[in-house]
Amino acid sequence: MSSQFSLMQEQRFRPFFLTQFLGAFNDNVFKTALITLVTFHAVSITTMDGSMLATVMPGLFILPFFIFSATAGQLADKYEKSQIIRIVKVFEIGIMLFASAGFYLHNIWLLGAALFMMGMHSTIFGPVKYSYLPQHLKENELIGGNGMVEMGTFVAILLGQVLGAWAAAQSQYEILISMVVLLIAFIGYIMSRGVPHSPAAAPNLAINWNPVSSTYRSIQFIWQHQNIWLAIIAISWFWFFGATLLAQFPNYAKKVLLGDESVYILLLSVFSIGIGIGSLACEKLSKGKVELGLVLLGAIGLTVATMDLFFANMAVTDALRYAEPQSAINFQQFLGLQPLKGLKLFEHWHLLADLALIGFSGGLYIVPLYALIQTRSEKSHQSRVIAANNIVNALFMVLSVMFSVWMFKEQFNIPQLFLVTALLNVLVMVYLCFRQPEYYKAFIRWIKTRI
Repeated sequence: MSSQFSLMQEQRFRPFFLTQFLGAFNDNVFKTALITLVTFHAVSITTMDGSMLATVMPGLFILPFFIFSATAGQLADKYEKSQIIRIVKVFEIGIMLFASAGFYLHNIWLLGAALFMMGMHSTIFGPVKYSYLPQHLKENELIGGNGMVEMGTFVAILLGQVLGAWAAAQSQYEILISMVVLLIAFIGYIMSRGVPHSPAAAPNLAINWNPVSSTYRSIQFIWQHQNIWLAIIAISWFWFFGATLLAQFPNYAKKVLLGDESVYILLLSVFSIGIGIGSLACEKLSKGKVELGLVLLGAIGLTVATMDLFFANMAVTDALRYAEPQSAINFQQFLGLQPLKGLKLFEHWHLLADLALIGFSGGLYIVPLYALIQTRSEKSHQSRVIAANNIVNALFMVLSVMFSVWMFKEQFNIPQLFLVTALLNVLVMVYLCFRQPEYYKAFIRWIKTRI
């Protein structure tokens, strides 16, 4: 049995894995349910414009990463981690009670506040999540452990989005969503009770509660360690790349592929499963060590698959133009399980294969980078390094939104946005290899060992 799966039998890993899985799951059930409501049923909870709210709501979740990440990193270094995890899970139960009141009262302000607090919850948990692993796993287990965590995170995101969207569409959504999010939060707390003791890395650290100066110091610290800084930039670029694609999936499914909600869920599922498989494959491909050659391999896969997606999309839209469907296509018609005149199903499967490869490549790309910052950060500063990473990640995700808005203003369509993003990925990788030759040297070594 692969060691990464055997970790699930270990008390040092299983409770932590399930706790973080359920946290990501609940985040996405709640976020997706709320955004679905304001997008399709805004009149039931507010008189404000639903489209505007759907744009603003994700920002409320990201904002705490800018405000609290640096403080969260200090707390995770100063205090015992299992205790922080349990406190965070109790906080999650309180947030979900708060959110339930918002659903019952149809109060958008309560729901917005709950979304902001869930962002706080994720901000505090983030530094603990990634600094916990090097404390309990051996170095040759870090790739497998990170692969499991990344796989679990994206599966949780997928399941959470599907469940959240479904629950928000039900007639008694108030009680259904409330019961689901409270149950998940409670189970998450029960799982957290099994997380083993994790001693503080820097118990004598004096906490700087000023978010501005502490954020500046965190960024300043990682800037002084350029190998870590470049790894964080590479990770943040992945979130830019992924956020740019994922944010367009609903409109891509609806306006380009002429599909309904089930086609959107299909695209999201294929992409998420691809990332999960790619994350798990890292351990085998790297033989248990931190293999930076996979970063460039994953980056090449991201560009090639996304460029091919652009051309596959052209063939699909030509087929749709010929078929002239009378209504939105469901996932069964998209897959050819139900006949639809004129559809060239090979191109549809080709498009899905590209999405799967994009996800798979993303998994190969991201896991070694997280393992790198875990192994090369000073143990007394690991959580603060992760916190700085979260700040830069959040910044790149905001830049992703601004980039997409600018592209659409310049009259680019969604497939063209994907193509430009793929080409930008080449420039980012050239920059990364120029600044840190270790990446392309490791890639060449990795290739040579397999020829």
